[in-house]
Formats: sequence, C-alpha cells, structure tokens
Amino acid sequence: MSVNFLKTDCKEASRSDDLFGICDDQNNTAAYTDLANPSKWIAKVINEKNIDVSFTAIDNCIIILKEGTKDKESTCDGMLTFGNSIYLVELKKQITGGWIPEAVGQLENTIKLLLSNHNLTEFKYKKAFACNR
Repeated sequence: MSVNFLKTDCKEASRSDDLFGICDDQNNTAAYTDLANPSKWIAKVINEKNIDVSFTAIDNCIIILKEGTKDKESTCDGMLTFGNSIYLVELKKQITGGWIPEAVGQLENTIKLLLSNHNLTEFKYKKAFACNR
C-alpha cells in the first residue's frame, strides 16, 4: 500500500511565525501547531528568519496498517517541512523514565515507512526529534 506523507489533508497551511508550538492533546487526536496557548506546547519552533514552515500530523491522521493486519503502524506525531529540510517530531508528556526508547522506536518506524513510500533526496537536511514537555 502506497502512502503519501507529503501531499495529504493532514498537512496544515504553512506558517512563518517567529515562534510557535506543537501540541498533542494525548487523546487519540492528531498533533497540531498553536500560537495562542504556550501552556499546551510540547515542543516549540523558533523560526527567527520567518521562513514558511509546514506541519503535517502523522499519528492519528495518516493511518497506515501493518501489512496483512488491521493493526496500526506505530508512527511519530508529525513532521515539519521547509525548503530542503524534513524534521520528524515525536511528542511526549511523561514524568517518569522509559519514554525515550518508545519515542525513538516511533521515529525509526516512521523513517522506515517514509523511505518505503518516498524518494527523499530532495531533502538535504533530515532530522528526528524526541520531545518531552
């Protein structure tokens, strides 16, 4: 099954704000960007050059099933794309330890799925971030 991560209804309109947050309400809804409620931000994006940045929700928006099953693939919360850059983001709100291996696993699986569905050579800069409030 082919999945298009780059052209999807899960992609927000680009924004050029110098500071915005990425939120995940942790209620099985998609992650999103926000300007108005810094207390909800799990990650913040500092965009001093005010370039156009697009956020695409992945988890709970782009649904990918494991091959031959009805089980959902484990994916990161979203990605930021701008210019020739793609940044994957996994958002956590955990006080206790153990969140890093889970976040890294979600990022690694998303990378595997991205590579199996896209030629990412247009992106010179590829990064992955595990964020915990």
